[in-house]
Amino acid sequence: MNNDIEEILFDQQQIHEAAVRLGQRITEDYAGQKPLVLSVLKGAYLWTADLIREIDLYVDLEFIKISSYHGGVTSSNEIQLVTDVQSDVKDRDVLILEDIVDTGQSLQFLKDLLKDRGAHSVQVATFLDKKEGRKIEIDADYVGFDVRNEFVVGYGLDYADLYRNLPYVGILKKDIYS
Repeated sequence: MNNDIEEILFDQQQIHEAAVRLGQRITEDYAGQKPLVLSVLKGAYLWTADLIREIDLYVDLEFIKISSYHGGVTSSNEIQLVTDVQSDVKDRDVLILEDIVDTGQSLQFLKDLLKDRGAHSVQVATFLDKKEGRKIEIDADYVGFDVRNEFVVGYGLDYADLYRNLPYVGILKKDIYS
């Protein structure tokens, strides 16, 4: 797998430091609250595990799965709800944990869904933010790293369901997916 990576962007230490930094901010911002942390599967599972251990609050943890890439390297622009959240979000403070915000379409879909269901507030902590890929004006409230407009894998992010188990984030060589 490592031979398929063109460049490592963020290593394990940098990722840990980002989780600590954002965990402290979230702890301060949500002081006295019990937010519903909503992890977006599959990509955000490692980010969720690392980040929630740095949040010094009581939290409820839920999972939701949506799909927009459908196995490719670019968004299909069609968002599908694959696995729904099990908890009632009405009147809850929801913190979405995303692996990457790219076009913004998936995030907008999730925020609209949660607001339509009566969430009190909806904020987002994304591991990676790829602003160059935006098709919708939307921002995350907490960002681990800004990333350039390259196809990245590792630390939960995949290509064709592979590379999620890399302990770092790297740029996938173009000849792998072209």
